[in-house]
Amino acid sequence: MKSRKKEIISYFQELDRRFFMDSHKELAGLDEALPIGFEQTISQPSLVLEMTLALDLQPDSRVLEIGTGSGFQTALLAEFSEEVFTVERIKELHNRAKERLAEAGFTNIHFKLDDGSFGWEEFSPYDRIMVTAAASLVPNELVEQLKNNGKMLIPVGSSAMQELTLIEKDENGNVTSKVLNYVRFVPLKGKYE
Repeated sequence: MKSRKKEIISYFQELDRRFFMDSHKELAGLDEALPIGFEQTISQPSLVLEMTLALDLQPDSRVLEIGTGSGFQTALLAEFSEEVFTVERIKELHNRAKERLAEAGFTNIHFKLDDGSFGWEEFSPYDRIMVTAAASLVPNELVEQLKNNGKMLIPVGSSAMQELTLIEKDENGNVTSKVLNYVRFVPLKGKYE
């Protein structure tokens, strides 16, 4: 399948980050993570793009996103996938992202208010999984919910620094991983803190 890199970059450049922020809108053009309340952040744009491209989304991809946050990453995933299942543990962020993404016209996003470290088993397996919070180790539950020939992106490590890890499952279910970058995300709360 051909790369959709140009399409994704073009859409990303048109996506107004301010739309996904309730405060600090004047800083939206900066390439840095910014607070969105509840000790959470909206990731730096260059990292959001890098992670989206690394996931290699396809038109028929069913994607699980752990950490809806502001909905900024969710919008990119939804634009280039068939369906997105997104889980957020903070009610206020969950509700606000749901409103924003509906206002933006997305109809292929399913929302769940829950501890994302367990994934969303009901609709598994998924072609792609995007985790936007740092886990101390890779959650087995998420690996189990990844389809054969699937890809998962997750920051793994301590609160100070994490390895942005791409996990791939081949057609036989064998799992491999490689580090793409060093990042700093807010922690994944719950079992894998």
